[in-house]
Amino acid sequence: MHFRFTRIPFLTFILILSCVALSQAQATQDTTEVKHWDFGGIGTINFSQVSLNNWAAGGQNTVSVLGTANLYSNYNHGNNSWNNSLDLTYGLVKLEGRRVQKSDDKLELNLKYGHRASKRWFYTSQLNLKTQLTPTYTITRDTLRSSFFAPAYVLTSLGMDYKPNDKLSIFISPFTGKFTIVSDQELADRGAFGVEAARKDIEGNIIPGTGQQFRKEFGGYINVRYNNEILKNITLQSKIDLFSNYLRNPENVDLNWENLVNFKVNKTVSASLFVHMIYDDDVNIAVDRNDDGKVDGSGPRLQLKQTLGIGVSYKFK
Repeated sequence: MHFRFTRIPFLTFILILSCVALSQAQATQDTTEVKHWDFGGIGTINFSQVSLNNWAAGGQNTVSVLGTANLYSNYNHGNNSWNNSLDLTYGLVKLEGRRVQKSDDKLELNLKYGHRASKRWFYTSQLNLKTQLTPTYTITRDTLRSSFFAPAYVLTSLGMDYKPNDKLSIFISPFTGKFTIVSDQELADRGAFGVEAARKDIEGNIIPGTGQQFRKEFGGYINVRYNNEILKNITLQSKIDLFSNYLRNPENVDLNWENLVNFKVNKTVSASLFVHMIYDDDVNIAVDRNDDGKVDGSGPRLQLKQTLGIGVSYKFK
């Protein structure tokens, strides 16, 4: 993935992370007498480098950096709970002889309110937003692939949340609206990310500006979140989202599954393994069906991303 490089997005990301850490720490200090709120999070910066000099086997010099921030603020009082989380990821990689490329980019906001129905069940409403921070281009840098709010996925849900303990949450919603936003008209005209593509004239040419920038769906939704120290100094964070569109092909379930394994070396040094899988029946992926090196079709496919990093981390409450 390529983009028009500037240091501003990554430096802004680091600045935001630092400011949030300080403000959250101050907020916690200023509200020591109020026990209903719990603020915290963790920020991590991973670095990697390959440097070669007269290396007979060949290779490329590379430098990469990946920053992540996972912030939360939770409220619990009486029968009411309010769980808020913000996840940010941004990464850059520089290969020898090539421009800096974006390796990762993610922004996810989750807001969930619950009212206790029984010891382990809560009446719950939830809002989830997923998008990215900066534009992404093809390898030749002449075609836009995605951008901020292009796409953006918004889920609004009403249902029941099962919380047997602090480690597991299972949210079941039979009433969920899923909204896909493609704010860039060029991408919308191409029908990217499942929105309706632009109309064509009698000669088959796209009519600019006629592509839909908004797609709405209604269906059932299940969200499972698990967070636990599975071994000493090894923590697993896993969340899976399942969505079925009642109005079109309800048997084709959309999948979003994220798994993060954190390995704590000491107070500041850590390692992490992240695996992300996506399947969306409405998002077509270019494919080479006959393995001749040329794209000859498209269709829904399982999307897979994996990152492994070692770096420094800061945890605050």
